[in-house]
Amino acid sequence: MSKKLTGNGFWESSRMMLPEHKTALIEWRREERKRSKPNIDFEAAEEIETAIREAFENKEPITIEVFNEYAERIETGIIEKVDRYAGKIKLDGVWIMFGDIIAVK
Repeated sequence: MSKKLTGNGFWESSRMMLPEHKTALIEWRREERKRSKPNIDFEAAEEIETAIREAFENKEPITIEVFNEYAERIETGIIEKVDRYAGKIKLDGVWIMFGDIIAVK
C-alpha cells in the first residue's frame, strides 16, 4: 500500500489550497464573527441625547459606545460639533452617526 494512503496520509498530501479558497474561507470566518445591531428603545435614546447635549453644552468629556459589526468600539473625548441635520456629532475629530451610538457612559 502506498505511504500516502496510510494513517492520515491522504489528507496530509492534499494540504494545498487555491488562493480563491483561502480568500473565501477568510471571508466566511469574518462573516461568522459579525454582530447584529441592538435595538435602542425610546427611553434609552432620550438618555443618550440628553447626555450628549449636556456634555456639548458644558464642554465635558464623554464616553460613547459606538456600534461596530466585529468588535466593541469606545470613543472618549469632548464633543466639538453637533450636526442635527446630518445626524452626527464630532468627537475629538471623529464623526459619529447618531444611529450608531449604543450607549453613553
